[in-house]
Amino acid sequence: MKKLELYIIYGCTILTICTLYAAQPIQPLFESQYELSKFQAAIFTTAIMLPLGIAPIAYGYILETFSAKKMLQVALFALGVLEVWFAVSDKYVILLNIRALQGLLIPAILTSLMSYISARSDERFIQQAIGTYIGITIVGGFAGRFFSGLFSDIFGWRFFFMLLGVLLLIFSYLLKNLKSDAKPNFAKPNRSDVLKVMKHPLNMRIYAAMFGIFFVFQALLNFIPFELRNLGEGFEGTKTGFIYAGYAVGLLVSLNASKIINLAKSPAKATFIGSIIYLISIQFFHIQSYKAMFLTMFLFCLGMFIVHSISSGYINAIASSRKGIANGLYISFYYAGGTVGTFLPGFLYESAGWHWFLYLLTLIATISAGLLFSLRQSEKRLS
Repeated sequence: MKKLELYIIYGCTILTICTLYAAQPIQPLFESQYELSKFQAAIFTTAIMLPLGIAPIAYGYILETFSAKKMLQVALFALGVLEVWFAVSDKYVILLNIRALQGLLIPAILTSLMSYISARSDERFIQQAIGTYIGITIVGGFAGRFFSGLFSDIFGWRFFFMLLGVLLLIFSYLLKNLKSDAKPNFAKPNRSDVLKVMKHPLNMRIYAAMFGIFFVFQALLNFIPFELRNLGEGFEGTKTGFIYAGYAVGLLVSLNASKIINLAKSPAKATFIGSIIYLISIQFFHIQSYKAMFLTMFLFCLGMFIVHSISSGYINAIASSRKGIANGLYISFYYAGGTVGTFLPGFLYESAGWHWFLYLLTLIATISAGLLFSLRQSEKRLS
């Protein structure tokens, strides 16, 4: 791919992920401004993520027949229009519905981006290309949360959402500079195609493990702003947004995914090691101070992104065909776990407190680590 194409793809990725997570650090602000419960405020993230657990399967089907570029252009333009609408709206119900509509578009964009990269990359460098893409999503995840918090303190919360909307519209126009990705020469897929991908002994373990991994990740990131406020140290948007600085480690991990695999001797072993780091890091969040949580976030993101960056590339390496469906299923399981994580553990958090909330996350992370360990065993049998 040419540099211009890469910059456009990376820009689209960052803006899309910013849109996905921009509301997360300022949910306590929505809670107070609109007189909401913690649950009502937290589902600003749930609403936009809910369709992501279902829609990528359908988009995966479509991408086996139609151009990823065309889908990307339409979806990015619509996302920009909705983001501008969000910035000027002032009713909770309308804001929530806009987030849900955006959730229908974001999987179209993410699946298109992954499929475009896969189609335009040399087979030998798919793991590296997808790893770089994951790194860019990490930049977007941090930027969306940090700048949302920062600008909400300086200009009010609407400014950043309006800025995102305008940039999305600009990039939807710039997409005309991408070369059209070649249509895959496959027959129109049917239900059996999905089942074939899911029946692969490695795929299903990866999908199930990522459901749990992202459940834990989103649960913690969605409710930590409320816990910071409970510490009573005057946490405004900027300081809350900065808690996500651990994402920087994730960027380094994703850009060095191939080196990590080489050190671990196999993708399966690397993901298992990442899950153990992840599991250990959760325990340090029991220390209820901003400094401890800030530092722990680096270890937490290290484990998370070792698993995510390697697993997503591994899925593409396994899928010699039906890459659109394989990517769609990966995103579906990943975001389905994240969606459930944004609200379900919140009931335990409100009723039993922070420590029991973390015990639940520990249990889910342990199950995911077990699945990744079994992935190693399956890999050995297939080798």
